[in-house]
This record gives sequence, C-alpha cells and structure tokens, in this order.
Amino acid sequence: MDKILYGVAYYDEYMPYERLEEDIRMMKEAGINFVRIAESTWSTHEPQNGVFDFTSVDRVLDAMHKADIKVIVGTPTYAVPTWLVKQHPEVLAVTKNGPGKYGARQIMDITNPVYLFHAERIIRKLINHVKDHPAVIGYQVDNETKHYGTAGDNVQFQFVKYLKEKFSTVEELNNAYGLSYWSNRINSWEDTPSMVGTINGSLGSEFSKFQRKLVTDFLAWQVRIVKEYSQPHQFVTHNFDFEWRGHSFGIQPDVDHYEASKAMDITGIDVYHPSQSQLTGIEISYCGDIARSTKNANYFVLETEAQAFKNWTPYPGQLRLQAYSHLASGADLVAYWHWHSIHNSAETYWKGLLSHDFKPNPVYNEAKVIGAEFQELSDHLIHLKKQNKVAFVISNESYTSINWFPFSENKNYNDVFRRLYDELYKLNIECDVINPTFTNLQDYDLLIVPSLYTVKDEFLHQLNDYVNNGGHVVYTFKSGFTNENVQVRTVTQPGIISEACGIEYSLFVEPGQTGLKGSLLEIDSSEGPVQDWMELLTPSTAEVLAYYDHLHWGQYAAITHNHYGKGTATYIGFFPSEGVVKSVLEFVISKIPSIEKESFAFPIITKTGKNQFGKTIRYYFNYSDNPETIRYPYSSGQDLFSKQEVLTGDSVEIKPWDVVIIES
Repeated sequence: MDKILYGVAYYDEYMPYERLEEDIRMMKEAGINFVRIAESTWSTHEPQNGVFDFTSVDRVLDAMHKADIKVIVGTPTYAVPTWLVKQHPEVLAVTKNGPGKYGARQIMDITNPVYLFHAERIIRKLINHVKDHPAVIGYQVDNETKHYGTAGDNVQFQFVKYLKEKFSTVEELNNAYGLSYWSNRINSWEDTPSMVGTINGSLGSEFSKFQRKLVTDFLAWQVRIVKEYSQPHQFVTHNFDFEWRGHSFGIQPDVDHYEASKAMDITGIDVYHPSQSQLTGIEISYCGDIARSTKNANYFVLETEAQAFKNWTPYPGQLRLQAYSHLASGADLVAYWHWHSIHNSAETYWKGLLSHDFKPNPVYNEAKVIGAEFQELSDHLIHLKKQNKVAFVISNESYTSINWFPFSENKNYNDVFRRLYDELYKLNIECDVINPTFTNLQDYDLLIVPSLYTVKDEFLHQLNDYVNNGGHVVYTFKSGFTNENVQVRTVTQPGIISEACGIEYSLFVEPGQTGLKGSLLEIDSSEGPVQDWMELLTPSTAEVLAYYDHLHWGQYAAITHNHYGKGTATYIGFFPSEGVVKSVLEFVISKIPSIEKESFAFPIITKTGKNQFGKTIRYYFNYSDNPETIRYPYSSGQDLFSKQEVLTGDSVEIKPWDVVIIES
C-alpha cells in the first residue's frame, strides 16, 4: 500500500465479445492500477451444484498480472445462482411481505444453514484457488451486505435465543419493553411471537438491532474463512453502503458500520451522489467521514460513479474534482463502478467509464488525466491523516426507534443528521462521525448530536461530564428521550441532559406557520425556520437565543445556550431550516477559539491533513460554474499541480469544478 490505488470493477464475464487485451491497454493508458473482480458472478464460477469453473477468474488474473495491474477478488455470495434456489427454495429470505421470489440480488436469508453451507464452499474454493496468485492484493467479502428484512422462523428462533441472553427472565423482558400493553406480555419464552407483526416499538427496535447484528456476524464469518487462506500481505475489506434515496443519503439503517467494520483490515464504502449542477461534494465528504471514523484510519472507495445515469454524467472537470474529493477525506483507493457499460439486465444504463461502444469518450479521457496525476502525486497524497476538533454523534438505535415514533410524515433520522452535517460542511469545518460507544469524547472541542432519541443513561452522563470539563455540545430536538430499550424516561425532558442544557419541557406540538422572534442570532426566516416538530422549552439556567413566534406558544424558548461548568450546551427544540442551522453553528463555533475558521464558504470547500512526510496538505475545491478567488492565509507552500510557490497572502484562483492542492 505504497501508492494510491485507482481502479474499476471489471466483469469479463459480461463482455459481448473478446476484448480483455484491449481493455487492459486502455486501462494502462488511464493509469488504472487495480481491478475488482468475481463478486457478482457466483453462477459462472459454480454453474452446477459442486461443479466449479474459475476459467474467467484465471484469465483475468493472468492478464492483469502481465500488465502489472493488481486485483481485489470478491466473494460472490450476494447473488445466489438459480440452481441453488431451485434445489433449496428455503434459502430465500422470508420477510414481512412473505417468502422471497427469485430474480433480484440480495434476496437470501443470511442465516439459513443451506445458504451458509454453499456460500462457505464457494468462498473456500475461490480463495484457495487465487490466494497464491501474484496479482491478488486483497479480498472483498460479499457486497453491500444488509439483512434484507429476513424474519423467517429460523431468524425468529435465533432472536428468542438473543433475548434470553439479554434478559434472564421473561419478566425482565416484559418490564423493559412494556409488553403488558395490549396483552403483549410474554409469559414463557416459547410463546414469543414473530416480530413481523409487533406493534411494540421497543421490541421492534430490538429486533432491528438484532438484524444488524446478523450482518456483523455474517461479514465476520466470511472474513474468518478468507483469512484461513489469505497471505500476510493481502487485506480483507467490504464495500459498505448508505441509506439510498436515489443516491447515498445518510447512515445505513440495516448495518452498524462501526461494529461490522471491526472484522475488516480496511473499511471500504460505496459512494454515489448527485452530479452536474447538483454536485456539492457533501455525500463524498460525510460518507468518507463515517468510513474514516469507523477505524480512525484511511479507507477505500470501492465503488463510485463514472457516468451512470443521464443526470450523473459529469460536467467536464467533475470526475477529477470528485476523485480528489475522496482523497481529501482520507481515501487511499478510488474505484469506479464500473469499467464498461453492460448491454443487458437491470443496470444496463448505470454506465461505466466506457460507454456501450467501448470507445474512448470525454469521461474516460478525464480518467486518463486523473490516473496520470495520481501516479505523479501519490507519495504526497496517500495516507492523509486528519485531526479534527469536531465530531457528530450518530446512532443506529435512534434511527430505528424514531422510525417507530416519527416526528414527521416525510422525514427520518437521516434528515436531521444531514441538515446539520450539510451546513457544517458548507462552513468549511471538518469533522469525524462517532457513535455512542466512543469513549474519548475529550478528543473533540465540539460535539454535534442530532436527535439522540435512544441511548443509555451512561452515555448521557458522559456527555454532561464532557461539557462540565470544557466541551461544547449542540443538541437537536428528541435527544435524550428514551433509554436503550426505547422506554421513555419518567423525568421531565430532555431528561439527563437537562442538567447541562439548563432547560426542560413537557409539551411538544406541530409548528404550523411558526417563526422565531427575539433572536440573538442572524436567521433567514424566508424558508420557514421551524418545521415538522417543536418542543416548548422552558429555561432554568439557559440563555434564550430565540423564542417561538406564535400566538399561543410565544412564551416558550426555541433555541437555548447554557454555560455548564467549563463548557456549553446548545439545544435546538425543533426541526430547523438550513438558515437556522447555519446561524446556530456560526454562533457556537465563534465561541470556540480552537476551531479553525475560514474566511470563505461553499461553493469553495477546503480539506486538510498531514501527509506521510509530515507536511500539511490543503485541498481547495470549487463546486460551481464560476471561477473563485481566495486569499491564502497560511505559511508558504507549493501548488502540487503548477509547482509554483504560494506565499502567505497570495490570491489563489480556482477554476470552475476544479481543485488546487497546496503542500506546506
């Protein structure tokens, strides 16, 4: 791992005619130095039960090695072959919608013994076959793994076992989850009903947590098998994805990235995002921040878009801008899905670097520029280390439980997270993304906590201690409301954190056309500052930054700021507009001298880190159609592209959809 890996997913099995040598020639021209293979073609590698054919793998490995292109081999377990389902239809996941039907990928029960037997066999056969090949540098286990809603009898049986380990008696279970309600009491473990029909948010949330654990266990199981064969120099990774809203949007509700990544040598992710005039770099940034934070280490972008759909085909310069955006967040590998556009099936129009004619095109030609620059600058840009002063605290458990008790008809937990993250990003404040298992809160000067609805008492006390010892926290509405069992705390809200926040409330209402008044902040109220949900806050010791502008609720605080010990806690009691978030963050950050503030904001984005030589690397991105100029305020350095010296106070011009990198 001594150079940036720049590559593609490559499927020789999909090609309509022989062109492996031509593909390799074009890859070499583009600076492609690795490919990912094999994860999608189980039915090719095992065309019949127990009959294995790795011809396509061998020919690609041999050809790539001859061309000095490295290979990541994927375990092909995420798309089951037809013969397996024909012989054993029980491998398909039974979900709340009933038994699965064959056709799509990722439709299996990842706990089914028959599926696991055949998955283990193909993993062992494939990895043992390729492990000594000199082209192979690592392995990817499965692909964008999730639990696929599996909830059949086999899963229900395992869940009861899981509950027995968590609760010593059914009475403890009943009390923790409030199961006396509507006669949901479980009076013997054998009577535990299927979770498919539960109306109990505590029990349903625990089942979702259990389903996420199934993913963690499944991936760790695959890693253990692969490592029985892998060589010491070969890594194991996985390509985690995120909530999907036509692109990567927020944390993945079906996977605990922090737990599941523990088994990996390197965390990998798939990042897809809006492009053309909608390209902001935000998705690249937050996905990277999560990936980097899982192991506090550099990470891989195993899939990102080349052309894909008509609205994703990048403007000239954007492919290059995107590639450097990944590196700036700490990626050491950038790979496109995929090399070639396929001619049949579901993803026919999810286009790769090459279009359907396989000829050079503007996107491929831009990849050639990126590849050449990566080769030249790899030593300066690889292994970027970041030391951020700000962190988000995110929570899979809160995501799930808020889905059971939503604050909005059309928004979920990720909308809160993204509303805050996006505005912090636009202010050019970099951050990490941690979860409530993180213990070294003192590593950060500011924590941003979106709707931490479900969390253990211990972590809330840690947050209070963090503030008391000099830390700063920004909370949003619905934080601290329930314990880890989604049981509402019996104290006045926001419960334990009231101590640090200096507020309390017992009423929450629908905002309607509520505005803000008496604000100590500069807030743009044109977009409707108070949305979806509002808590009627009464300060005890807190300073009121804004009140609700409402005929009946106008005496209640909307945003508060409290000094507690050596630190402060700020609380936003409603779903805020972008303008409100921007104003609150600017206010809080202005009070924290240790957080470096830039004189410019989006569409100019800057990211910083230390390279392997201990030098500071500063990226400056222009996510707009217009040229922008900034004044460089730091010690002198060198523009890595132009090789020109940049002095303190110099004006630096950044062309539209371009990047400047300064090493100092």
